[in-house]
Amino acid sequence: MEITAAVARTPNAEFTLETLTLDGPGPGEVLVKIAGVGLCHTDLVARDGLIPIPKPTVLGHEGSGTVLEVGEGVSKVAPGDKVALSFNSCGQCTNCELGSPAYCYQFNPLNYAGTRLDGSAPISSPDGPMHSCFFGQSSFASHALANQRNVVKLPEDAPLELVGPLGCGIQTGAGAVMNSMAAHPGSSLLVIGAGSVGLAGVLGGVVQGCETIIAAEPHASRRELAMELGATHAIDPAAGELSAQVRAILPTGVQYVFDTSGIPSVITASLAAMAPHASLGLVGVPADPAASINLNLIQAMSIGLKLYGIIEGDAVPDEFIPRLVQLHRDGRFPFDKMITKFPFDQINKAIEAQHRGEVVKVVLVHD
Repeated sequence: MEITAAVARTPNAEFTLETLTLDGPGPGEVLVKIAGVGLCHTDLVARDGLIPIPKPTVLGHEGSGTVLEVGEGVSKVAPGDKVALSFNSCGQCTNCELGSPAYCYQFNPLNYAGTRLDGSAPISSPDGPMHSCFFGQSSFASHALANQRNVVKLPEDAPLELVGPLGCGIQTGAGAVMNSMAAHPGSSLLVIGAGSVGLAGVLGGVVQGCETIIAAEPHASRRELAMELGATHAIDPAAGELSAQVRAILPTGVQYVFDTSGIPSVITASLAAMAPHASLGLVGVPADPAASINLNLIQAMSIGLKLYGIIEGDAVPDEFIPRLVQLHRDGRFPFDKMITKFPFDQINKAIEAQHRGEVVKVVLVHD
């Protein structure tokens, strides 16, 4: 079938809207008409070459929509079902069998190779095959082919246009606090960076019953939004040393730190703000792939530091996304307050607005 897609042809260049051809679903595949797709930082770093995705390619990995057709062997969903699309996994390796699909042994080829595992390309242009299969979906398009493993059936009353980011960014932020570090009721949480992932971490802290939630964010509007979403304090990193500002609120230090900045100096500074036996969760992607932090081993042992590298919030999407949808329905997870909708054909304008800090989380919607 013919589809409209946003194509990344060269690094650091605008997406181009093109008419392409998409295969029908093969065994285990699901054809989805996309209603909305989140714009994630990962899409942009993939476009710009920091993730080595072959080009030209169709990106997009926070899609949501309606199932049109299913391939042989698909029993999980049927035509007409509302679905959110998440990351792909094999379902057969040790980690998948243990309930940790974000650490699937086949994660890279399934999500980043630009083709199916057999090397075939489900999308083509008049010039030939087009790289796709990004996170098993490539949902910067009017339609996408996903896999039975990475589609999540939604209830009929789910806000279909908005739920795509639950498949990655919001799942990552909330899951880091709720699953990976499992913040306990009455605890304290420091969230570094109040973009969409950080704000999802704030929402996760509220769900977990954290007593003190501190958001560290340089933009005043995002600090205000963090407070609206449940943070008890919001601090400006430019106003003074991070540890001093945190300890002015909590003299003994904070029990959970969730970093979305990926800035080594900020992460290192957060260590001085931590209470004994605290946890540090890392999801921020550094600008320099070789970036590292200096960790004093004696200090780490003496305070009982727990360090978590986190992918996708340690979520099992089939379980966690419906939980977030239910929490939203109950008024306990208002992730929609951070979303701004743009028409899909304004993808480049949406990227500019997000880059300028005018919006927190973009969802591109189709007519």
